[in-house]
Amino acid sequence: MALSEPLAQEFVAFAVECGVLRFGEFKTKAGRMSPYFFNAGLFDDGARLLRLAGFYAQRIIDSGMAFDMVFGPAYKGIPLGAALVVELARRGRNVPFAYNRKEAKDHGEGGTLVGAPLKGRVLIVDDVMSAGTAAGESIALIKAAGAIPYGICIALDRQEKATRDGSDLPYSAVQYVQQTLGLEVCAIAKLEDLLQYLENGGQASTPQDFERVRAYRARYGVN
Repeated sequence: MALSEPLAQEFVAFAVECGVLRFGEFKTKAGRMSPYFFNAGLFDDGARLLRLAGFYAQRIIDSGMAFDMVFGPAYKGIPLGAALVVELARRGRNVPFAYNRKEAKDHGEGGTLVGAPLKGRVLIVDDVMSAGTAAGESIALIKAAGAIPYGICIALDRQEKATRDGSDLPYSAVQYVQQTLGLEVCAIAKLEDLLQYLENGGQASTPQDFERVRAYRARYGVN
């Protein structure tokens, strides 16, 4: 297994500490029984969001992504995007931020988009990608506004096969977004980082968790 870098290991430990990353048996959107579950909604107080924003900001800076503004797709992407732009401003880079509503507003300013006008190269911020569907919706919104969907930053890359109509595909959602939709993608951590955390006996984990996650990766994983 490739050696995981410190930022990814620190993030995995933080997610476990917050109860965001848990081990057991969980049914995924694709209908698979996963030995782990990642719920970014449990980054649910100011201190956690502040630290999470630091992880996003550092990964984006390290990636060298060149973008003009941040977009947070409803719903989980909204607080993630907001926290990120605050952290970027704290580090000396102030960028515009926008997000969308699931339902169009029929009064006031109306529409589904809120915040800064979408323009230039737009970075989408979200928690995970399961099938790339939500990313496609964000890309369509950005293009419709005349802006350029440039890249996506997520917290965790599950590195597993995407599905369509109940069948496994030979690529992951991240690979689909990169290769088919043509966007840059970066992740704070990947499944291989989680495996290394477990192999090293990380907090709130057991040797059985490592074996289950390794078997899941062998069955559904992509490189």
